[in-house]
Amino acid sequence: MTVELITGFAGTPHIGSDDIGAFQAGIVGPGDYALATGNQLRATMSNANTIAVQSGDAVLNGRHVHLTGTTTATVQSGTQGQKRNDLAVLRYTKNTTTGVETCSIVVLKGTPTTGTPADPAHNTGSILDGVATHDMPLYRIPINGITVGTLVPLFNVLKPMKDVWDSLSPSTYIACGRTNEGVSALGAVSFKFPTGRPSWAAGRRPDSFVFSDDEQADNNEIVQKRYMSRLWSLDANGGQFRILRSDTWSWINGGKYPVSWIATWNK
Repeated sequence: MTVELITGFAGTPHIGSDDIGAFQAGIVGPGDYALATGNQLRATMSNANTIAVQSGDAVLNGRHVHLTGTTTATVQSGTQGQKRNDLAVLRYTKNTTTGVETCSIVVLKGTPTTGTPADPAHNTGSILDGVATHDMPLYRIPINGITVGTLVPLFNVLKPMKDVWDSLSPSTYIACGRTNEGVSALGAVSFKFPTGRPSWAAGRRPDSFVFSDDEQADNNEIVQKRYMSRLWSLDANGGQFRILRSDTWSWINGGKYPVSWIATWNK
């Protein structure tokens, strides 16, 4: 059969791990990844001969692996005067006779040397291509003599789609305007923020607000800077300016004195 409806009722069990693996690889990618769940496979050396990998999830060529708690694996002791790199890997295996698939943490021993140690070889073939063994490198374990060094993570943590969406969506909303109303009898010039702001920006004051006297206005008093605007109030919907006369230091309660402003909201 060349066309199969996977997520459809067929009257008999017909969905296998290859189907789900291909689907998941198509969504998250065909490689090996840790997911941002649990403790994200963080690891420590509980002693010189034991690596302990904490809880988390991984996807190996589309196969989902779940570590419910801390899992340990044995590291062979080093040799005095020699260096070695071991690899802790998450190993997928498939019994080609029964078809049973399993996964476990395995430590691959490197070759001791007095020079610069190299990582041991691991199985790189893809499960999507039908290989029976595949290794996802988790940590390099550097060993100098009998001393184990700092573990080196070798995997990427795949971010959730929400984080990806948040990184692509605008994180700053900018609004600008110019007052068109005249100064009221109470000595105020009002302005309103535009409607239609994103939900995360609506209902709160802007995070930053700047303004300046509109020197393009048809008012020679403004151009000569005899009158200056002062922010009087600011809330989620807008605010008010008051206009100060600089020669008498008194508030103005009449006329038109446009003020330009810019407001920003940060997500």
